[in-house]
Amino acid sequence: MSSSARYRWFSQGDINGFFALSIDNLALLAGMSGILIGIFGLPSDVVLKQMVPGTAFGVLVGDLLYTWLAVRLARREGRQDVCAMPLGIDTPSMFALTFGVVGPAYLLEHDAHQAWVVGMAVIFIMGCAKLVAAFFGDAIRRSLPSTALLGALSAAAIALIMFFSFTKILAEPIGGLVALGLVLLVLIGGVRLPWRMPAVVTSVLAGLAAYHLATHLGYQPPALQTGDALPGLMLPLPSLAFIEGLSLAWHYIPLAIPAAIATVIGGIDNTESAALAGDTYATRSVLLVEGFATLVAALCGGVVQNTPYIGHPAYKEMGCRAGYTLATGLFIGIGAATGLIGVLISVLPESIVVPVLVFVGMEMSAQAVLMSQPRHVKALGLGMVPALAYLINIELSGLVSAAHIDVSTLDQHMRQSLQVLTMLGNGFIITSMLWATWLIWVISHRLRNAALICGVAAAMTLTGLIHSPYADGRIFYPWQPALPPLVYSLAVGYLLLGGICALLSLTNPRRE
Repeated sequence: MSSSARYRWFSQGDINGFFALSIDNLALLAGMSGILIGIFGLPSDVVLKQMVPGTAFGVLVGDLLYTWLAVRLARREGRQDVCAMPLGIDTPSMFALTFGVVGPAYLLEHDAHQAWVVGMAVIFIMGCAKLVAAFFGDAIRRSLPSTALLGALSAAAIALIMFFSFTKILAEPIGGLVALGLVLLVLIGGVRLPWRMPAVVTSVLAGLAAYHLATHLGYQPPALQTGDALPGLMLPLPSLAFIEGLSLAWHYIPLAIPAAIATVIGGIDNTESAALAGDTYATRSVLLVEGFATLVAALCGGVVQNTPYIGHPAYKEMGCRAGYTLATGLFIGIGAATGLIGVLISVLPESIVVPVLVFVGMEMSAQAVLMSQPRHVKALGLGMVPALAYLINIELSGLVSAAHIDVSTLDQHMRQSLQVLTMLGNGFIITSMLWATWLIWVISHRLRNAALICGVAAAMTLTGLIHSPYADGRIFYPWQPALPPLVYSLAVGYLLLGGICALLSLTNPRRE
């Protein structure tokens, strides 16, 4: 095909992609609102009229820029099948920032404005950190095996995205299972719907119909906890209000920086994922857009960062091009600014909007296996362990808090078990990538590379970028007083393993 051929940026698949990506973001906005309003008690006006529009505006900016990148790539390569990178609200940091920053900031003085500006300030710092890290993305991507990058995403997809989606579905299974079943029947099973109806929107409508029918017949579903919302103009105008929150925001840096780094690593992973699916984007461009969109969200009142999503192969499989990201950005951004998103959050049960996340998680885990060399597949299993630890830690922490258990009163064995679980889960995306990379280098007899990975893991352990012993995942200095001895022990273990790899490299030739 001639490079001058005009790129048709919209196709039939973009309809499904639009509903999938829009509902994905809508589900996360609903989750954010439910946590802040229903659990921490923030006023619904502040959440729905200030935090939601600002966060959504970051999605608008990011998706518009990713649309432009796709059009540019299609014109440069003369291809019609280029699929834009999906972007939206970051799932892990949505939980981390609502439970670890905005909610606790509100509980300090029950000042909703203060909680809002602190959240803005934390996101602003994260956006700046991501812009700096973007310039090192290509180097990181070239130096790591694709199996390790995909494995980290696969671990997150299975342990977090799919798990939390199923908790919402089974909490309200009537509408949830109907919606999930239709998504899997059509997008996985290839079953055709009458009149070529879009799978995702059909699943939502069918789930909603089942939900309301059961309600009229006496079914008592879980109560929606996002308050009442009415449409109205609530423009996310740029401001310097975040400056008010900087003095408190620095206390949350240990949580913010690892979360920012995790999305940068995720962006690198997603670029590799897109390349394997046939669309080779420049890693730096992808990461710069991510950082810029997060910065814009912070300036406009957002409290959760944005990130490229892990579902590019799934959207490409749907037949998407660039129309779905353009439509999603406009719908989420304009919808939030006019109050439409707030209304939808108030009336749509989460159980019928999260099934599309299950599909995305399944596609990513499948891609990690299919795109890996057969002898490297074992590394995927090793990379899954830290993600599972993070999942268990989230659930266990919630139970401990709800039961008002004082951890300091537990016996030494239980305290040590909890600390090990915390350390294994904190920084899980980076840990998963490092562990999988180490094993791949071992399988390939590239033992000097394996030794280097051990050194990097030891350095990160001594600063808390991985294996932080603290519940909030904070980073620290190696010489910080009262640092748990297990931190030093783990770092020494990594160094000793690295030394063994280095010595064995002298007697074992490198092989591919």
